[in-house]
Amino acid sequence: MTTTKYPTLIPRFLRYVKINTRSDENSTTIPSSEREVKFLQQLVTELREIGLTDAVYHDDNGYVTATIPSNIDRTVPTIGFLAHVDTADFNAEGVNPQIVKNYDGHSVIPLDKKGEYTLDPKDFPALKKYQGHTLITTDGSTLLGSDDKSGVAEIFSLVEYLLAHPEIEHGDIRIGFGPDEEIGTGADHFNVPRFNADFAYTVDGGPLGQLEYETFSAAALHVDIKGKNVHPSTAYHTMINAIQLGIDYQNALPQNEVPEETKDREGFFHLLSFNGTPDHAELDYIIRDFERSGLTARKEKAQAIADQLNSQLDEPRVTVEMHDQYYNMIDVMKDHMDVVKLAEQAMHNLDITPDETPVRGGTDGSKISFMGLPTPNLFAGGENMHGRFEFVSEQTMAQAVDVLVEIVKLNAADH
Repeated sequence: MTTTKYPTLIPRFLRYVKINTRSDENSTTIPSSEREVKFLQQLVTELREIGLTDAVYHDDNGYVTATIPSNIDRTVPTIGFLAHVDTADFNAEGVNPQIVKNYDGHSVIPLDKKGEYTLDPKDFPALKKYQGHTLITTDGSTLLGSDDKSGVAEIFSLVEYLLAHPEIEHGDIRIGFGPDEEIGTGADHFNVPRFNADFAYTVDGGPLGQLEYETFSAAALHVDIKGKNVHPSTAYHTMINAIQLGIDYQNALPQNEVPEETKDREGFFHLLSFNGTPDHAELDYIIRDFERSGLTARKEKAQAIADQLNSQLDEPRVTVEMHDQYYNMIDVMKDHMDVVKLAEQAMHNLDITPDETPVRGGTDGSKISFMGLPTPNLFAGGENMHGRFEFVSEQTMAQAVDVLVEIVKLNAADH
């Protein structure tokens, strides 16, 4: 299989990944970084250039929307396709994609010139699936940005293909590109009524066949610790070291319930950062569980540890703050499985086996589904996302576009 069916897919992807669109979790603006704004505005120009005259950037939420108008005289449900433009918390400046043609499925792929970083099938056994594929990798110094510029480029190819093939019947199709998915805030501002779709898909998944409609439920945990710092020479029974309290807090959590020790449907506590001095320390965690009741139990555990530590101190010194980030989209999708079945049928028609393993993470669709727009997640092709070992197959990206086209066809044929 080649990508000649979608001639701009890979050139567009390679052009987009070279543009730094990393989001900023410390920002209070929407979007979180001006570089995202510039890129989103660029996408508006490019959408209009290829024929979507209603393409617009919405200042109030940072989303770009556009419409492929219906080409039939009967009513069919309006589909939405969504992707995010920001990249994760890893170096995104100076992305220099490397092309590995006709990969043999077993060789070690050097990334940087020194050979310090490699893609080795011993470390990344998924490489064995890509015999004969053309792979796009990093040069070892940055992430690639396949998450989710693969999705952005694939949706653009869908638009171009449908406009070039008016014989393919379809109803209205809504397109959306948004910011700040990687910091978990972009979808908070998504305007479902304005988007005006009956159902949607995020094109933000990983390898071939991924079809995700069950995610973690998620919360953020911030632990603030107030110490009492005195000179070590007079510290006996006086000093209260905030760093030590932070260590005690961490050690009181279930030590085997961390990402590196859990799999499948097991939840976890994940320590993201620990900063401090004897006078003051802060710890930030994410908490994940597939069950809402499990998430609640983990939050109660986090509070109980703080309460226990405080009970042994001269005054309350450990404060926790928690907020829910998103919930398992199956709570919504269980009532809209026709949307899942449409994607399943599209994949089966293309001889792609759907992989419906619950995703140990979340997508914008997690939040958007709870806003009233059922939005499962489709594969976009990326592997090893969020770091220097990220790569994507050109052939898998083309197959992702094939799935989008097939979903559009089936939706029209069913009505």
